[in-house]
Amino acid sequence: MVVVGAGIAGLAAAAGLSERGVAVDVLEERDYLGGRVGGWSDTLVDGSATAMNRGFHAFFRQYYNLRSLLRLADPHLSALTPVADYPLIDALGRHDTFRGLPQVPPWNALAFALRSPTFRLRDLVRLDAKAAAPLATASVPRTYLDLDDKDAETFLQEINFPDAARHLAFEVFARSFFAKPEKLSAAELVTMFHIYFLGSSEGLLFDVANANFDVALWNPLRKYLEGSGVQFHTGLLVDNVSIESEIRVNCGGDAEFAADAVVLATDVDGLRHIVARSPRLGDEHWRNQVAAMGTAPEFVVLRLWLDRPVRADRAAFVGTGGRPPLDNVSVVERYEREAAQWAARTGGSVVELHAYSVTDSDDNVRNALLARMHELYPETIGAKIVDERLIRRGDCPRFAPGDFVGRPTVTTPDHRMVLAGDGIRIDLPVALMERAATTGWMAANQLLEGFGLAGHAVHTVPNHGRSAVLRRFAEHAQARH
Repeated sequence: MVVVGAGIAGLAAAAGLSERGVAVDVLEERDYLGGRVGGWSDTLVDGSATAMNRGFHAFFRQYYNLRSLLRLADPHLSALTPVADYPLIDALGRHDTFRGLPQVPPWNALAFALRSPTFRLRDLVRLDAKAAAPLATASVPRTYLDLDDKDAETFLQEINFPDAARHLAFEVFARSFFAKPEKLSAAELVTMFHIYFLGSSEGLLFDVANANFDVALWNPLRKYLEGSGVQFHTGLLVDNVSIESEIRVNCGGDAEFAADAVVLATDVDGLRHIVARSPRLGDEHWRNQVAAMGTAPEFVVLRLWLDRPVRADRAAFVGTGGRPPLDNVSVVERYEREAAQWAARTGGSVVELHAYSVTDSDDNVRNALLARMHELYPETIGAKIVDERLIRRGDCPRFAPGDFVGRPTVTTPDHRMVLAGDGIRIDLPVALMERAATTGWMAANQLLEGFGLAGHAVHTVPNHGRSAVLRRFAEHAQARH
């Protein structure tokens, strides 16, 4: 068995197969595991070793299938640390928080709205009950079939959601997809609201890795999987795949792997490259689906090593609204071991600034991000930047209006080939890293079924609103109109 890609989806697929005794070779282009959530080592100008990655990632409590994967090597999830709060700050300095919300839907969403400085009781009265009904009746795939042709910005306007609250309460979901609300499917927005509020009791609080991703997550998981017989081959870029009497995965030169089946768990560009270079793979309809996949706009992560600390009361993570190009700020030493060690040794701080949907040059984005940091955290104005790293990427999947129906699924025209990844369609209420993990487990299950072996259970939030009262109210509102 060959798994192409050692991101979350590929690792979940490899785990699912190897746990049932299937021999697996994992091929990965990079020299580290974890894909877009990978980590690597770097050296600062002061000569000290440091950890690097592509930026802050939140491990939400609803990521049941990702957590199942991590528990294979870390049964108690000791590598994850809770973040006490997730404050949001808008352009006027108003704050929202997810701390202390009720756990039971819909009271969690109601309490968040009513205590928000940007959402008043009269705003609740003005909401269009019929237009907002999908928030309470969400299910997959129905929500996508009903709403995927509409953008999130239009949906929010139709339900009369107040502009000020929209920046804080809903744009956080759009940012998760590196997209502006007018470029994001309304179905994705509604599904995310269901996952984090009306479909679950875990809310929007989350955990973070307490060390760089390679150290905390993927090196232990690699060791565990190697103990189960999985072989990892890093630094190999797959060029093409042929499926005849047997499957051959070609990496160029003499690097070729034969297999009974293959999991393609790459990013969007990687999948399109392999399919384009493999002219006999799949049928015309499927190949067109893959070719039509798109990527989200580029994002920038600017990590700064400062010679002085930020204020002690600064949160580990802050989301921002109305402060372009800044989307969020992380004080990395608050949660990551390597950054904490550097800060303790030097008396400085490690601060990370994110900008999504970037179209400007690196220099312009950098300067604008620094200005926003000084505006929000004035204690950094006189700080010297000891070192910095700017990462710009554009390889995350696109979830634009109309994408859902044509998105390829885990199954393909050949039962010996399956797909996995956060850009792959799966008709379950999952998103982001959890979609990657879930498609990985499901890809393994699909192949295991063909081998006559037992699959693995996957878990999601309920595929309908948990509040029967709210569902009936929404159905009544739709009927009245």
